[in-house]
Amino acid sequence: MVNLNTIPPKNGRSYYLALGLEGSANKLGVGIVKHPVLAQHEQGDLSHQCQAQILANIRDTYVTPPGEGFLPRDTARHHRNWCVRLIKRALQEAGVKEPSNDLDVICFTKGPGMGAPLHSVAVAARTCSLLWGVPLVGVNHCVGHIEMGREITGAANPVVLYVSGGNTQVIAYSEKRYRIFGETLDIAIGNCLDRFARTLRISNAPSPGYNIEQLALQCPNKERLVELPYTVKGMDLSMSGILAYIDTLAKDLFRQNKKNKILFEPKTGEQKVGVNDLCYALQEDLFAMLVEITERAMAHVDSNQVLVVGGVGCNERLQEMMGQMCSDRAQGQVHATDERFCIDNGVMIAQAGLLEYRMGQATTDFKDTVVTQKFRTDEVHVGWRE
Repeated sequence: MVNLNTIPPKNGRSYYLALGLEGSANKLGVGIVKHPVLAQHEQGDLSHQCQAQILANIRDTYVTPPGEGFLPRDTARHHRNWCVRLIKRALQEAGVKEPSNDLDVICFTKGPGMGAPLHSVAVAARTCSLLWGVPLVGVNHCVGHIEMGREITGAANPVVLYVSGGNTQVIAYSEKRYRIFGETLDIAIGNCLDRFARTLRISNAPSPGYNIEQLALQCPNKERLVELPYTVKGMDLSMSGILAYIDTLAKDLFRQNKKNKILFEPKTGEQKVGVNDLCYALQEDLFAMLVEITERAMAHVDSNQVLVVGGVGCNERLQEMMGQMCSDRAQGQVHATDERFCIDNGVMIAQAGLLEYRMGQATTDFKDTVVTQKFRTDEVHVGWRE
């Protein structure tokens, strides 16, 4: 049985309060979460039912012009410019007047992610820790997504599909670790979608992946699917070759290269395929690969639950395809959240960090608060689960 009250709340209160800072990519998030103290008879593997109260969830996104990605230096500058303002707003929204007395812990993203943005947020976390005398917890970004998803959906022990701009993994829990069953061998699915959006030169607001999803919905002939490479290798997958192939198609489309028989009728030169068709085909191809490896992981661990987390998890077509697969597997269930919690946010860092804190994994030594661009999901000791 797991005791989630290893460290008692500050000042003898009946609840814990955590501030979370997220800045691993182009989204800066600040969140504050509250956990009530669980009675002794409520202890156990209930970390997916912490009865968490979200007191603040504020986010600001660094958006670049169409056709451009976000550079680490410029993203870090954005985070430095906005961090103090977002922290003040979150404290005010949560009604936290004296952080030194009210906060039990400050949580920040330790990795993985882009080095410069991660470092900017870590400096802010250390500064707040010094000012208020509050301990720190460095959080694995992926574990933050998982624990937020488990709390919001109530999924007890699902197979996790983690799909974001920097990561693509199929995960299941076993013996105090989140075990990686399969992952991308090159680029992540979010990065693949973002880079194709740059090729199309479509807007980066609110996000490139969302805009591709909207274009795919406008595909006029979904029965005539543009054939793309399909690269599943056991439990892993590869997307760089698919991106290179569809990029070539898009460039030929823009150049009106009528020698391309996939895009144009050979005899008449009439265009057969448009941008909407390419967006739809890319989504269908990539999502089918994800569904395949997720189903294989479910069969291996004998599970009928899937939890989809990460920014790409907002995609309704991905949720629909995953739902179709689960319905064929003994009435399986798909658990997913909306953009408030799928997209990078500070609350997920506060949630995972507070669980670590309650198990005695906090630190006040700054030499242990370094960030890292490479922080594997299975490196984290998940002490709060049975």
